[in-house]
Amino acid sequence: MAAFLEHAGITRRMTDKALEVDAILQQWRRRIDKRELGQMALTELGLDIDLPKLDVLIATWAPSNEFGTETGETMVSTIATRLHIDPSRASRLVSELIGQGLLARGVSQQDARRTIVELTDKGRATVNAVRTIKFLLLGDFLSGWTDAEVETFLPLLDRFSTWSEESRAKGQSRLAPTIAELRAGLHKSAH
Repeated sequence: MAAFLEHAGITRRMTDKALEVDAILQQWRRRIDKRELGQMALTELGLDIDLPKLDVLIATWAPSNEFGTETGETMVSTIATRLHIDPSRASRLVSELIGQGLLARGVSQQDARRTIVELTDKGRATVNAVRTIKFLLLGDFLSGWTDAEVETFLPLLDRFSTWSEESRAKGQSRLAPTIAELRAGLHKSAH
């Protein structure tokens, strides 16, 4: 692989660094997939909800640092879009959360024919407690870093977070011949 990447203009040093980054990301992905922090928060707080329901509560509240600056009323379809889930699944989760007293249906102020979803006081307190634990732990972890480390890390993490989109765009242009060569090699070896 290293020779092929070098042929494509990626130095062996960058290949080694890419392998290191990939290993870190794979370990991180496995931990994120387990949702350790969210599960720990639910357990520590003694909450009788699971992680998908927590996601719906947070998507209903829609903090701008996660969902952008979109404002307005939240409907079941809004939650489905924010979480990239099927509307019927979002509807089922919303109904269960209404049954638990964490969400309530309301009437749209913009169009009385629409039904909106809102956090109840209990739902708002739940979201606040879970997010407080999250930022308590993250803040405690980052407090061991210097200001310079944090100021260096944040813009780099933000920049890195777009690597797949940038790579895909480059793959359709500068790297297209190399990807075509790789694809041709696969088809040749299959015969």
